[in-house]
Parts: sequence; structure tokens; C-alpha cells
Amino acid sequence: MKGYILSGIQQMGIGVTNVAEAWKWYIDQFGMDCRIFEDEAVAKLMLPHTEGLPRSRYAVLALNLQSGGGFEIWQHTGREPLKIKEEIRLGDLGIIACKIKAHNVLQTLKIFQDKGLVVPVEAVRDPSDKMTFYMKDPYGNIFQIVEADDWFRDEKKNTGGSYGAIIGVSDVEKARVVYSDILGYDKVIYDTTGVFNDLSDFPGGNNECRRVLLRRSEPFTGAFCKVLGQSEIELISTPGVKGKKIYEGRMWGDPGFIHLCYDMNGMDNLRSFCESKGFPFTVDTKKSQEGNSFDMGEAAGHFSYLKDPDGTLIEFVETHKVPILKKIGWYLDLRKRDPHKSLPDWILNTLMFSRVKN
Repeated sequence: MKGYILSGIQQMGIGVTNVAEAWKWYIDQFGMDCRIFEDEAVAKLMLPHTEGLPRSRYAVLALNLQSGGGFEIWQHTGREPLKIKEEIRLGDLGIIACKIKAHNVLQTLKIFQDKGLVVPVEAVRDPSDKMTFYMKDPYGNIFQIVEADDWFRDEKKNTGGSYGAIIGVSDVEKARVVYSDILGYDKVIYDTTGVFNDLSDFPGGNNECRRVLLRRSEPFTGAFCKVLGQSEIELISTPGVKGKKIYEGRMWGDPGFIHLCYDMNGMDNLRSFCESKGFPFTVDTKKSQEGNSFDMGEAAGHFSYLKDPDGTLIEFVETHKVPILKKIGWYLDLRKRDPHKSLPDWILNTLMFSRVKN
């Protein structure tokens, strides 16, 4: 694909005010118990998105080994995180919701109800006639539970990890240059306009909107594609309502969905293609590090960012070193492998040894 490879959604970045508290909740509800890295450091290379200053932070990358993208749970430690002042409404621009994959939507809803979580009484059908429901974490972040059939392991958990996102955009066609041309979500599952029952509980859900659900016609490939799985992106625009930018007046890392990140290979080709489409990188560690791997604590590689037409941040990570069995110092150098091939199941399964007990 244009000389670069995408392996899937590596993680949804989630800004929080307390990593330990939030991570416990995400383990309990979404099974995000495999710790890929945990690191306290200074974000020195994100200056375009941190008001020009390095920012101290504490971050954890956690994964549900059944399948799905992980969560990068991120906390400012050198400043007070700035929460959004007004709740997110349909028509706002940015990541509105994180999709979570489930084996069975109705069964998952019943489990959450039995736990006493704040969830709907009933699931609803989306425009493709699939059952779904929406819920919030204790911090106001919205998650959509959707049914999926691609799984790596069976750990008897009712959900996997991230399955994509609902993203508010001002112009669907302009946004698709990023989401279809660059990220490869080129298959339209539905493109429909109206007032939708499944969005009725959203603030602004009684407004007419256009919804476009996108999937990839070509599945993800690469080292971690088996465990990251497939995903989907839903773009929502409300031509009659001008919403706010979700991160207007706030910075990357503040509470909320801060970015959507893809595991990939071929950063140079990706950079060239993005520039040709009019979306140059805003952050590029390969250039700033003169080609040397960027140390990310227990992992290493390159990362870059671009903005979609409305300023939503998309991250790309080209992983070079990843911990397999940290206790014995076993780290895997991915630069020595065929980038098109998935890692063997037995290697991916060793990630279970990074599991934390809640």
C-alpha cells in the first residue's frame, strides 16, 4: 500500500488525570491488562502540540490480548490537566467515541448491567442493522460496543480492545483523504443522512447528521496484525450545526481521546505519501533523531503525527524494539524481520507474561 504497511490500530490515546485509577477501570471493564510499556519521562518532541514546551508525563500502553488496539493512558505530571468545559455533542470535531469490539453485544450489555455500570437498558441497531450500545467511563469518555468476529485468543473476556473510532468532521469528502486514501478505510459500509435512533441519547442527537462507516477492503498486515485485528472508522458531520473542536484551547495529553495511533512500517514512504496528499507530518522523530530509534522506555522506534482537516491527531509508530520477556531481558528487534509477515503466534502469546493483576 503506497510503499508502507499498516498493521492495525496500535492504541487509542486517552488523556487522564490519574493513570493508576483509569487503568484499573479499563482492566476491569475492557480487559486491558497486558502492559507493553510503562514510562515516566518528558515529552520533548511534541512541541507543536504542547504549546511549544516539553511536558512531563506518565504513560502506560496496555493491551487486551484477545484482540484489538490498546490504550495509551497518558497523564500530564508537570501541569494540571485541563478538562473539557462543555460535554461533547454531535457536530463537534475530533474523536467523539472509541469503538470496543465484543463477542456478543447483548451479552456484554447484560454483564455491564449486572456490574452496576451506567449503561443503557437496551441495545439499539445502527444503520447497518447491527446491535450496539454506548457507554461512558467515569471520566466522561464515550465508548461504542460493537460486535466483531476476528479474535486472536479466547481468554473468556466479554470484550477486546479498540476497534476504531467515531470521528466528528466538518466535511466528509475532505476527511476521507486521510481516512480512506492514507489509512486505507476505502470500503463504504453505509453513507446515510438523517436523525438516528441509536444516537438519540447523545447531546445533539436530535440533529440531522451524515454518517459514513468505513472499513478496509484490504486487511491489515504486518508484525502485530493478528493481535491488533481489523477495525472501522465512522465519520459524522452535521452540516446544519457548527460544533466546537474538542481540543480547542487545550493541548495534547489533556483529558479525552488525544489521538488514534497506527502500528506501521515504512515511515519514509508514508511521509512522502502524506505530503503528496497535503497532510505533512507535524511531528517526525525519524527526521529529528537523524534516523536513530527514539527510546520509548521499554520500547524503541520512530513515531510521527499528522492532523486531519479538522485538527484530529493521527499517530504512526514504527516499532523497532519491543519487550517480549522483560524478566530475562528478551527484546525483539523487528528491523530484522519481513515487515509483511505477522509474528508467530507463540511469540505473540508471550505477551501474556506482561499481564498485570488488578
